[in-house]
Amino acid sequence: MTGAKALMEALLHEGVDTIFGYPGGAITPVFDAMYDYMDKFHYVLTRHEQGATHAAQGYARVTGRPGVCIVTSGPGATNTITGIGDALMDSTPLVVITGQVGKTLLGTDAFQEIDMVSITQPITKWSYQIRDEQEIAWAVARAFYIASSGRPGPVELDFAKNAQIAEVDFKSEKCHFIRSYFPVPEIDESILQDAAALINCSKRPLALVGHGVTIGQAEEELKAFLEKADIPAAWTMLGESAMPSDYRLNKGMLGMHGNVGPNIKTNECDLLIAIGMRFDDRVTGDLDAYARQAKVIHFDIDPSEIDKNVKTDIAILGDVKKTLPQITQLLHEAKHTEWIDSFTEYEEREKNNVIQQDLHPTDGPIKMGEVVRKVSDATKEEAILVTDVGQNQMSAIRYFRFKNKRSVVTSGGAGTMGFGIPAAIGAKIGAPDRTVCLFCGDGGFQMTVQELGTILQEDQLGVKIILLNNNYLGMVRQWQELFFGQRYSSTPMANPDFCQIAQAYGIRSAHVGRREELDAAIADMLSDDKAFLLVVECEEKGMIYPMTPAGKAVTNILLGD
Repeated sequence: MTGAKALMEALLHEGVDTIFGYPGGAITPVFDAMYDYMDKFHYVLTRHEQGATHAAQGYARVTGRPGVCIVTSGPGATNTITGIGDALMDSTPLVVITGQVGKTLLGTDAFQEIDMVSITQPITKWSYQIRDEQEIAWAVARAFYIASSGRPGPVELDFAKNAQIAEVDFKSEKCHFIRSYFPVPEIDESILQDAAALINCSKRPLALVGHGVTIGQAEEELKAFLEKADIPAAWTMLGESAMPSDYRLNKGMLGMHGNVGPNIKTNECDLLIAIGMRFDDRVTGDLDAYARQAKVIHFDIDPSEIDKNVKTDIAILGDVKKTLPQITQLLHEAKHTEWIDSFTEYEEREKNNVIQQDLHPTDGPIKMGEVVRKVSDATKEEAILVTDVGQNQMSAIRYFRFKNKRSVVTSGGAGTMGFGIPAAIGAKIGAPDRTVCLFCGDGGFQMTVQELGTILQEDQLGVKIILLNNNYLGMVRQWQELFFGQRYSSTPMANPDFCQIAQAYGIRSAHVGRREELDAAIADMLSDDKAFLLVVECEEKGMIYPMTPAGKAVTNILLGD
């Protein structure tokens, strides 16, 4: 068979059922081969290669399986860079296959030749150029193993055209081992004993729950660990749905726009237990003033994260699905009632100063927070939340609530505007039976607005898009207001009629400008199983509080007026 067909067979062997992408000259043999596999793959034609990568990310995040996208060489390939970098930052398994000129033309600056291996090496777990058709089975098997094992991430395969068209006697392969690559460290049981002793002696423990718990499918193991030792827990943005929103030990979000209680208590606890999180600067603020009083235990699968930002007293390397139960067996039953109750004061302060005004305003413009909570309530807290980036993201993360795991798809480490629409498409395709609600701002929406065409082509795929329109690049404007003397440089936006744009793509829409219209519009949106755009005119100069200014201590929290 041809190398292009061999690629199709190799993808089937890896269990791939969905491919996102965009054709072009250097990858045409692969798309020609795909024509005969339309009954085996759901192929999603996005409107831009960046959209293909973000859609593949959304699919991967809700399924736990690698997202796959196939694009052409040159500008098609370079358009995937943002999505690849985003996937690396957020540990999302991704296999990106790019077309390339034939090997005899490599290095000649041939039409649409770009050195993708060199470009992507810093932002992938592995980047490889297939120049020979005999390498196809080996390279694909290796790519999926690397992308999905250990700490997941993106892999790039650059597929030379000569290898696509050449004949090959194909035999599928499976990769389970690579010399010098150890994706899951061996568990040191003596360290588990030391960590358990530290937890058993702690009077004020605090757990920090990250994306690693979701990646490791360790939600139940986390709960058993927290329950036995009675440990309050807070979460990073990507770790949000690892615990139900109403779980008694769930104390809210960490970081710059996180909840007051967990941020204050970070600098009051005597033991900080980080579980599958990387101590990002948006969580820690000023490292010199971060949890200096506490011992630190760090659970992680990636040794490079240990001591990278925060000095660890005990590092527990391994898969949290295994390490958490092992340490739970060593723990004493504990009660930290007084310590847990001490969060209440800060919860009340935040409720009175921020949350009440965000969720239950009595007059004035519509607040982003009230829109988010109304949609969350209307979905009975069972929907998948997808966000773009900016104030819409922070409002959605703060006020959307969850009962189910794998319910948050957002761009964390990279903070990629334009992530929302394509990621929501991928999430809906990956979880077709679940409601997918996307919150985005007017800025991010317009960065990938062309992906409404993908929704159209996918038979009005039932993504619910809630556009929180404030006619500003809201988060940048907030920083300008607080730290740059209200000099609103390049943040006011002249916007189109978003409902007319939706109409052009055959997508139903509604525009809400008054609070009393909101409930009915949300009900209408959710009653339709097809795509829907709900445009809500929100407070133009609204602020997202609490806020810890960048580089300040986690206890230096602004609560607004």
